Parts: sequence; structure tokens; C-alpha cells
Amino acid sequence: MIPAKFDYIKAGSLSEAIALLDKHGDDAKLLAGGHSLIPAMKLRLNRPGILIDIGHLTELKNISENGNEIAIGANCTHHQIASSELLAREANVVSQAAKTIGDLQVRNRGTIGGSIAHADPAADYPAALLAANAVIEVQGKNGKRKINATDFFQGMYTTALSEDEVITTIYIPKGSNGKYEKFFQPASRFAIVGVAVVKNGQDVRVGITGASDTPYRATAVENAYAEKGPDAAELAAEGVDMLDDHFASAEYRAHLAKVLTRKALA
Repeated sequence: MIPAKFDYIKAGSLSEAIALLDKHGDDAKLLAGGHSLIPAMKLRLNRPGILIDIGHLTELKNISENGNEIAIGANCTHHQIASSELLAREANVVSQAAKTIGDLQVRNRGTIGGSIAHADPAADYPAALLAANAVIEVQGKNGKRKINATDFFQGMYTTALSEDEVITTIYIPKGSNGKYEKFFQPASRFAIVGVAVVKNGQDVRVGITGASDTPYRATAVENAYAEKGPDAAELAAEGVDMLDDHFASAEYRAHLAKVLTRKALA
């Protein structure tokens, strides 16, 4: 499978990448690790006329402390996130999700920014970012802005990003420790359903991916947990339209959401 013809530009800086996006509009796409975009281009599901390469920009490759938060650069690879001692200590729900992504080659090349910008409904990070109450910083021609994870994911392959904006940093509150449980697609290792839980006493946050066309916070579970404990997991699919495809039926996904939520809560 061969992509349609395109031009390639290696951006010299973040500001240059933003200017190029503004100039070329929806004919341009950003390239970082390439593990979401290139397969779609090979299938000609995505046919950009121009690829703007930002994968080499070192300013987007750091994981660092930022007060009460951990700042993850958008170009950080899945391996970098999975192996970060800082994240393992302060926000392990994110590093756990990273460890389940693809295989060794994918984890060494794919990036968190590229993954969440692509917004595949079966991706792993959204569940962890929702459970962690993460904030996503983006930058465009009009400057920087921050988007709560609960507002960022808006549908299948759809986010709150504008055409000229680049994801720069993902901020994770310290103390975002918990559990990520996942039922794998056997070939791709995408999530048929993935559940992330961050728990602080009786206060829990539950993020679910793979089950619906949009990752979501299982607020019914969160609201019932103080009273029902792990039994609140029975509400994990409440009010959600489950995906129904050749990987799993809607009924099976609803069942998995409940089972995995119970495991993560426990």
C-alpha cells in the first residue's frame, strides 16, 4: 500500500511548524512518530498534500516536574513515558497505559502527542488522561491555551484542536496513581475496552476508552463509589452508546467495561 503524493517539510522550530499549518490549512498534517498517520496514509484514508515533520523538536521531548504537576512533552515516546521513574512515582496510571501500547517498535517511535491528536477511539492514553484530570496545552497562531482532557476528546478521531494548533505539553496532577486495566485486540493491541482508575480514599475518577466512539469519564461509577464500593462498577456503561463492530458487540463491550472497572477499583 502506497500513500498518495505529498510534499515533506522538516520544521526548524515549533513556531515554524505553526506558521506552516496556518499557511497550508487542512492540506497539511503534522508528523511526529508517524504510527497513527502513516498507516492511515497508506490506506489512503488520510491524504495530506504536505507533511510537516516535528518529531525532532527536542523542546517537546522532556518529562519534568512543574509544581504540583508533571509536564510531559508532546514528542515523548511511549517507551519514554512507560520507563519514567517520575511518572511511576507521581502518575503511574499514565505510565501503565503506555506500557500496554503496541509492541516494542511502536513504543520506541510513537508519541503521546500524536496519539491523542489522532484520537483513535481504541487508544489507551485517553482513559488515563481522563482519570488523571489531565490538561493539554496547545499552541497556535493566536498563542497558547489549555484544554481539560474532558473537553479535548470530542468524538471518533475528533478533538478540540484547531487546524493551526500543535499539542505541546500534557500536564498530569501529581498523585495520579491508580490502575489501568485493558482487554486487548490480539493483533493490534489496541483496547477493545480499557479502564483507568485514580483513587484517593472514597474519591475516584474513572476513564474508559475503546467502549464508545469517544472516551469518557464514568461519572455514574464515581458518584456511586462511596456508597457501593467496587459494586459501583455495574454502572460503567450507564447512558453510553457502546461501539458494535467485528471486534466486539455493544453488549460485550458493556460487559467488559463493568468487569475491568471492578478490577481496577479493587
